[in-house]
Formats: sequence, structure tokens, C-alpha cells
Amino acid sequence: MAFKGERVIYVEYKMKGDGPMDKNQLLMEFNHVSRGNFFSIEIPSNMHGESIEQMARELEKEGKIKIRECVQNETVVYVQGIIKYSAT
Repeated sequence: MAFKGERVIYVEYKMKGDGPMDKNQLLMEFNHVSRGNFFSIEIPSNMHGESIEQMARELEKEGKIKIRECVQNETVVYVQGIIKYSAT
């Protein structure tokens, strides 16, 4: 499931205070685990798995990432894609 020559990064679900991860934190995780502009990450889905997938779709609509694959099962949400950088 990972890109050729890439290993999958497993990330523990991070909580900011009492609230769940927001999409800015999710984007920071994508940046943290990326190699170049490619990323693949597995996030435990026992906490807000559907919202993680929804936040990733929102980031794609905003033009910040391009999702190649987003799969949710009982234990993890796997997201693979490309981070889009804009030249300013």
C-alpha cells in the first residue's frame, strides 16, 4: 500500500487538550511523515476515524493535498497522497 521504497508511518492519535485532532493538526502530521511531497500514514481509527477521513477530504477540496488512497477499517485509517505546495 505504500509508495515504492517508502515505509508506512504509524502515528498515535494526538489529542489537543480535550478536543479531537483538527484538520490543521492533520496537515501537520502529513507534512511530518512526508518524503518530499509524498506521504502515507496510518492513524488509529478507534477515535474519530470517520472525522479523520472527512478532514482529509476537506484538505483535498481546499487544494492542500491530493489523496491517492483513503481506507478505513476497524483499527486504522490509512491515507496516502501528495502534499501540494504553492509558489508565492
